[in-house]
Amino acid sequence: MKKVITYGTFDLLHTGHINLLRRAKALGDYLIVALSTDEFNEGKGKKAYYTYEQRKAILEAIRYVDKVIPEYSWDQKIEDIKKYDIDIFVMGDDWKGKFDFLKDYCEVVYLPRTVGISTTKIKQDLNKMKHA
Repeated sequence: MKKVITYGTFDLLHTGHINLLRRAKALGDYLIVALSTDEFNEGKGKKAYYTYEQRKAILEAIRYVDKVIPEYSWDQKIEDIKKYDIDIFVMGDDWKGKFDFLKDYCEVVYLPRTVGISTTKIKQDLNKMKHA
């Protein structure tokens, strides 16, 4: 069985997230999503709209996702790859090159982002609507 892992906040779920998860799952048989905890997001200066538990429940309902684990630090990736016997690490191509050090442990794949959609853009659009 080929195992795939990806990481992210997955807040305000949108078609870009679904496309990424679908394409990540298509690379293997089992997809693990390491979901940023609220504390980890806080340390990155980010605030998700939904709590970790809410985002986890949403991800678990998506048919492409087999398991959701907490992402609590930048440094846990090698540990996760070893612990879960990961074959492929997947991230969006806006991270291209940033995780090449993981090639010593598994295949690294950067998938193209869905054009025209992002959580940041959704939040900006909602904010514009609120102030219109």
